[in-house]
Amino acid sequence: MNNYFVILAAGKSKRFNSKIAKQHFVYRNKEIIEHSIEKALNSKLFRQIIIVTNNLNRFKKRKYPKLIKVIKGGKERSDSSLKALKYLKKYKPKNVFIHDAARPNFSINLLKKIVKNMRNNKAVVPIVTSKDSIKYKVKNQIFNLHRENSLLTQTPQAFRFNELYNLAIKEKTNVNDEATLFLNQDYKIKFIVGENSNNKITYLDDIKTSKTFHGLGFDIHRLIKKKELFLGGAKIPFHSGLKGHSDGDVILHAITDAILGALRRKDIGTYFPNTKKYKNIRSPKMLKPIIKVLYSLNFSINNLDINLICEQPKVSNYRNKIINSISKLTNLNKNLINLKGKTVEKLGLIGKENAIACEVIISITKYD
Repeated sequence: MNNYFVILAAGKSKRFNSKIAKQHFVYRNKEIIEHSIEKALNSKLFRQIIIVTNNLNRFKKRKYPKLIKVIKGGKERSDSSLKALKYLKKYKPKNVFIHDAARPNFSINLLKKIVKNMRNNKAVVPIVTSKDSIKYKVKNQIFNLHRENSLLTQTPQAFRFNELYNLAIKEKTNVNDEATLFLNQDYKIKFIVGENSNNKITYLDDIKTSKTFHGLGFDIHRLIKKKELFLGGAKIPFHSGLKGHSDGDVILHAITDAILGALRRKDIGTYFPNTKKYKNIRSPKMLKPIIKVLYSLNFSINNLDINLICEQPKVSNYRNKIINSISKLTNLNKNLINLKGKTVEKLGLIGKENAIACEVIISITKYD
């Protein structure tokens, strides 16, 4: 498989408006460029991966496999591309892939699709159609362009090496991508359907940076006769209820504590202590102000995973009722709530049906 992968990462990122060059900005837990390097490696489709950069010192201490080479780039994108082609010429590649480091979201499946199409073509370029209406200005007149006829090209773009090299070496002007070299000479290009997620990061606003936190909640209460049982805010028909300063709803208590944990806001007892003021308080009244704080801080809930630990009542009989209740109380889509029933094999207080416990894990995200 005589394929080579070039990552162009020598740009100055003037429009990105950050002290850190765009290709080195941390995105989804790693530098933007590292996403492309990792996918090219994991695809196992390439004999060599060439990183073209003007910041060689940043790569010196990185321990890459031998098939990764780092070379100095040029002033413009087309200069860097040509430098990579000149470097590769001695290896006599059959195909070369040219990719912009600013596109970290392409998939390995796209790479495989390009390779497959290169069997019978000299140039393969992924495209998508515009989601927006497009206008075109000629002097003082504005015209509409048909979206379905407006093609947005993406990278990686693949070419027969010799054809691309010969075109690039003769080109005297700066071009935006390698496909332009082929189009300028009326050479045939095989356009394939790209990926909408394979967007180019140009501005800092193009990256939806987020912060995700997790919280753990736990609660346990004894069962006592002649008291109503509330679980997840829902009234459950049962011979006993949960003993507590409040209504003893272990599910809502555990959810509340999980949220407070994710927010790093101490625990439920800090806000609802065992005082006369909160004697016999219903648990929804404890949860709602904490939910209000969560949403006011611009957090969203990714998912809520709940273990209800008891011998009786059977969770499967009331799962939908409890989830619907939690959904309403938290204003959360019920598909994001999971409730599991667990027993303790007749062991201890819970096994003897003298208590019910609950543990909850929550994931929350805040977008900047």
